[in-house]
Amino acid sequence: MTPSTSSSVPAAPQAEHSLTRSQRLDRLPFTRKHGKLLGASGIGWALDAMDVGLISFVIAALSVHWGISKGDGSLIASAGFAGMAIGASVGGLLADRIGRRSVFALTLLVYGLATGGSALAMGVGTLIVLRFVVGLGLGAELPVASTLMSEFAPARIRGRVIVWLEAFWALGWILAAVIGTFVAASGPTGWRWALAVGLVPAAYSLVVRWGMPESVRFLEQKGRHDEAETIVRSFEEAAEQSARGQTADGPSGTVGAEPAPGAAREASEASEASEASEATVRAAAPDAVGEIPQADAVESTGGIWSRALRRRTAGLWAVWFCINLAYYGAFIWIPTLLVERGFTLTQSFTFTLIITLAQIPGYAMAAWLIEVLGRRWTLTVFLTGSALSAIGYGLADSEATIIAAGCALSFFNLGAWGALYAIGPELYPTAVRGTGTGAAAAFGRIASMLAPFLVPVLVVAGGQTLAFVCFAIAFALAAAAAFTLPEQRGRALAQ
Repeated sequence: MTPSTSSSVPAAPQAEHSLTRSQRLDRLPFTRKHGKLLGASGIGWALDAMDVGLISFVIAALSVHWGISKGDGSLIASAGFAGMAIGASVGGLLADRIGRRSVFALTLLVYGLATGGSALAMGVGTLIVLRFVVGLGLGAELPVASTLMSEFAPARIRGRVIVWLEAFWALGWILAAVIGTFVAASGPTGWRWALAVGLVPAAYSLVVRWGMPESVRFLEQKGRHDEAETIVRSFEEAAEQSARGQTADGPSGTVGAEPAPGAAREASEASEASEASEATVRAAAPDAVGEIPQADAVESTGGIWSRALRRRTAGLWAVWFCINLAYYGAFIWIPTLLVERGFTLTQSFTFTLIITLAQIPGYAMAAWLIEVLGRRWTLTVFLTGSALSAIGYGLADSEATIIAAGCALSFFNLGAWGALYAIGPELYPTAVRGTGTGAAAAFGRIASMLAPFLVPVLVVAGGQTLAFVCFAIAFALAAAAAFTLPEQRGRALAQ
């Protein structure tokens, strides 16, 4: 499934000079330039997921080769989540001040270098410190990437595009499962080689920094109108070229990259011809230019706890907290809990790999439903399915039922994550969009810090059944909170 490019023709032409740059982006079809931006952001997203997923396999391997306790494993996992809580909050603030693209690149560099350094750790203490640094980068990257992509995606399919961005998480987690199964489980030093792969994001940060565009909305907020105009026109030209059957790439082959100084100076001259450009785009691709969607009317004054935004923020924070508690409580510990059930390390990792594969159809279904049922219903349905699946996994007592319930949990939970990342940036105006999404993610990371410590306690108190019943309750609470959020399907982002 790919994001739809279909759209309706407006009832009456509008001169381009009467449209804002955001409206001009919102009405475009999904072009190859959008696809390349999605791919570039998604690769960073997948590398993030790979790192988060690898640590669950590393903890399981260290429990065998180093004999670490559950307490040590909890500290290793929670250190990363502590860093993610701080990183998400600070990253969101920085994204609203220095730009989405710059923060995105910086986060990849930080966690890539720290993950590579973790491969050299000689003790649990060093590994814990390095995992905290890794978390700083990981926590900031996800909300910033989703914000950047939301601000470029056409309004009528924005939710679907963000779910597909989140679907790269499945690819990263599958890669982690493959590396965990065939590298981390290969011997006493296998986990070191698995972590060494984490250096890849550090190199990829250069691609992000120089090959991706900065948010047009951010540039306008900072008064950099020439640069914003050049980027918008590049996407409009891509739509025109696509309609003519030509390639959507410029001579440089970069994805809407920042204009060179000379190009920025020429932007003001180019804007004088904007009305002619509008006619050209419509003539070349009349079916590719959508109607201008109505923008969210929420007030843009005040912070994320202002009267206009406080209910949205409270609901979003509640969903983030509960889904983090249940997701990381379950998936960080699944390989280790399977070993405790008597399966070998290789069997445990293989089961986890199979369960992880179910994430892909979960994302596909969420990507379709989010523009059919809407954000709120899609998120609620998938969280409810996650709650029922968690109960099923807790009651599973055979290989077949463990895999079946685990796949159902993976399907519904990751579909819910896709919907959550889609709705977050849509709740806030441009000035606080990065802050709002980052703060919600940071609050959720508090739960992800608690989850690794909570699981051993629950298992001792009532076995794995009690642990997964508690996760089911958390998913149900998240579903209830999700239903309080406003429906944003088909609306333009608030300015």
